[in-house]
Amino acid sequence: MKGVADKGEVQEGPPFDVAWRTIDGLKVRYATGGSGGERILLFSPWPESIFAFAPVWHGLTKQFEVLAIDLPGFGQSEGRDDLFTPQTMGTFIAKAIDAFGLTSIHAIGLDVGAPSLLFASLSRPELFRSLIVGAGAATYPLGVEGTLKWMIEADPLPPLNAREVVEGFLGSFHGYTAPQFVREDYLASYEGDRLTRSAALVRAYPKDLAALAPRLTSITLPVAIVVGRNDPYGLARDAAVLRERLPNARLDVLEAGHCVWEERAPEFESIVTHWVSGAFSGTQSSG
Repeated sequence: MKGVADKGEVQEGPPFDVAWRTIDGLKVRYATGGSGGERILLFSPWPESIFAFAPVWHGLTKQFEVLAIDLPGFGQSEGRDDLFTPQTMGTFIAKAIDAFGLTSIHAIGLDVGAPSLLFASLSRPELFRSLIVGAGAATYPLGVEGTLKWMIEADPLPPLNAREVVEGFLGSFHGYTAPQFVREDYLASYEGDRLTRSAALVRAYPKDLAALAPRLTSITLPVAIVVGRNDPYGLARDAAVLRERLPNARLDVLEAGHCVWEERAPEFESIVTHWVSGAFSGTQSSG
């Protein structure tokens, strides 16, 4: 597999080739891999991109058919201001799934992808077999902390220095150093005003998550929640609340900060593999 060593260590280049597709009038970046088994759809975290999945790409594509998408305005996909809310991004997610002709998928929404994917599952539940979410605020009242709380509450939000924010974010990883090609992609993804514009999605959390709260009990799909115990944005607590409010969910708390998919890639890959291979249906429940 391109760019990946035998033990899954990320080398000097990405483990996939990227491609582009126009969806809802926007040029969207994606990558595909694998050729059989269950189908997994990954959505980019923030302020990252689909390159966040480089550490787990080899392991997942050995077993499953995988598609990763940079959400509009995130990574290197074109953005549009009307999509920077969890609810409208959820509508786009459904359109993207239709554009690729997919049904019955296991969708993974992390960080900003978490509440957006929950909204998508409410509007189009038939598209999904299960959901994996985490490291993104999904409950109300909000209990977020740190920089995320400031970005949501600042009035007005000043222009963000993308390089400073992304470099600081990369420096916060525990036990993982992003390869240079990943760092470069994250920095390129939010240059200019893209970081400030995309922050509108988290600033929409109070309104949209208040609307989502009474509907969580309507999400009957199996949902796996994965979060870092030491998430600096208060999202471990959010994940515990979400687990209690969803009727068919499980929660895994890893010894990590925010980016469990990178900081604890082997454990994250194992959780996804176990879940998609059958645990989502209850046939291999691990508690």
